[in-house]
Amino acid sequence: MTIHLICVGALRERHWREASDEYRKRLGKYCTLTTDEIKEARVPEKPSPAEVSAAKDAEGRELLRRVRSGSYVIALDARGAALSSEAFAEKLAALPHAGAGRVAFLTGGPLGLADAVLARADLRLSLSEMTFPHRMARVILLEQLYRAFKILRGEAYHK
Repeated sequence: MTIHLICVGALRERHWREASDEYRKRLGKYCTLTTDEIKEARVPEKPSPAEVSAAKDAEGRELLRRVRSGSYVIALDARGAALSSEAFAEKLAALPHAGAGRVAFLTGGPLGLADAVLARADLRLSLSEMTFPHRMARVILLEQLYRAFKILRGEAYHK
């Protein structure tokens, strides 16, 4: 399986990069993982709703431009489906059988995802009912991907 993370914003802080690198290394045993980072759109300190919308739309166009043809698209969205780790693993396992050997995970920045991105998504996935910084959400996603592959292989992993 090929997994493509397409993310708004870079992991600037060392602790997020190190955590991400660790899970990327672990995932190398189970899948091909690539990551594209796009720049966060600039907005004023107190943006108007129109400025927020324009920034999200610009980020959204760039996210969608990087989705490879034939990809199954999963957008991280607080209002999306909340799956247990086991259900997430089952979903991933079913994708190749449905003809989706490539999965693109789209993560927004501080402003969230544009409506066009959410509309394009084959699945809108919530990591929790809680709100996380987008950089933390990326690390949580990587950990859950790793956990899903361990579950699918029947390998031990802490609970």
